[in-house]
Amino acid sequence: MSQTSFDASARLLEQVNDALARREPLHIQGGGSKANLGRAVTGELLETREHRGIVTYDPTELVVTVRAGTPLTELEQALDEQGQLLACEPPHLGSNATVGGMVAAGLSGPRRPWAGSVRDFVLGTRVITGGGKHLRFGGEVMKNVAGYDLSRLMAGSFGCLGVLTEISLKVLPKPRAVANLRLALDVTEALRQLAEWGQQPLPISAACHDGEFLHLRLEGGEGSVAAARDRLGCEPVEPGFWEDLKEQRLPFFSDSRPLWRISLPNDTPALDLSGAQLVDWGGAQRWLKSGACAEEIRAVVSRNGGHATCFDSCDRPFQPLPAALLRYHRQLKAQLDPQGIFNPGRMYAEV
Repeated sequence: MSQTSFDASARLLEQVNDALARREPLHIQGGGSKANLGRAVTGELLETREHRGIVTYDPTELVVTVRAGTPLTELEQALDEQGQLLACEPPHLGSNATVGGMVAAGLSGPRRPWAGSVRDFVLGTRVITGGGKHLRFGGEVMKNVAGYDLSRLMAGSFGCLGVLTEISLKVLPKPRAVANLRLALDVTEALRQLAEWGQQPLPISAACHDGEFLHLRLEGGEGSVAAARDRLGCEPVEPGFWEDLKEQRLPFFSDSRPLWRISLPNDTPALDLSGAQLVDWGGAQRWLKSGACAEEIRAVVSRNGGHATCFDSCDRPFQPLPAALLRYHRQLKAQLDPQGIFNPGRMYAEV
């Protein structure tokens, strides 16, 4: 169980209802570890960190329910003690990361293409809505689908749709065997090899090209991992690379130029953009350090069927939405937050 447990939902609900009565916006924040992602929000600060603790955890059912302000490290420690983990491998990006912030940001680590995203592991939520109600959506088992899609919709919403107070998550057992490997290949050959290996039953759970080496992580049963390691013939390395990649501690990220996260079809060749590139997720996610303007970066990415997000100060950090999709975002915001008080403009100035 978490070291500290406290239910502050009544205080959070009171603050929301007070803001609704005054028609004043709220800046919802957990640990603030991902505050640099998204547009600046003006409003009264609503902090969730006081509302913390693991509510229920049944390792045999692979389900945990936790309050939003719980430090992510505390949840991961509790799971580790039971030989389990958050398979989406969410980044902390700071010592104060909370479980609510993990869901609100919706960021996933190197295992994401093989195990799933944060959204895929959300079973249910409790949310304070823009109507001043504290409601429960979804449940604590995968087959409970009542309100399930709405719970998953909170993942990646950056607090724009409501105040997350509680989340039920599916967890998985830790793999029995792990091997960390690297192979000296240029990026073009690495992408070709990854496309080929993707058609084969190899237990790959992470793949990244750092500009010099192709790094691979194998996870699964001892026999399958050993067989794949022998077949690939890569050099074994220490496991710290994946944690440094997830937490953006690799030398690549120390470059002073703006950081861009680019999502692409995984067989896309190296992009013709100035700056340094790092290929993650077997080619589906690219990190870019570049001084190029946002319009140029997004034009190149769009031509390749992808989208780009700026992780540094930027007036439009997220990919601009087509008119039809923007209309749906506005309609959703109007339904769940009719007065527009929750993190207004955090993702898009128009929402």
